[in-house]
Amino acid sequence: MAERRKFAKKYCKYSAMKLDTIDYKDVDLLKISMSERGKIMPRRLTGTSKRMQEKVEIAIKRARHMALVPYIVNTHNLTDSAYAK
Repeated sequence: MAERRKFAKKYCKYSAMKLDTIDYKDVDLLKISMSERGKIMPRRLTGTSKRMQEKVEIAIKRARHMALVPYIVNTHNLTDSAYAK
């Protein structure tokens, strides 16, 4: 019989912080659920509960609309500036 892989149990980071609401103005809190390219990470990767994931999505979309978080991140400019000297 094949051995089962043992993974760490995923948990909701927002519930662990005991947050009721997620404010769209708190960009550092929203970055937990965003990839380095600015995409919203799915629940299966972050372990966020369904209720909090819905609130995170709404907050990220509002922050994008208010220009607090970019819609897309240009990775070419990020790598060019790192090597420029």
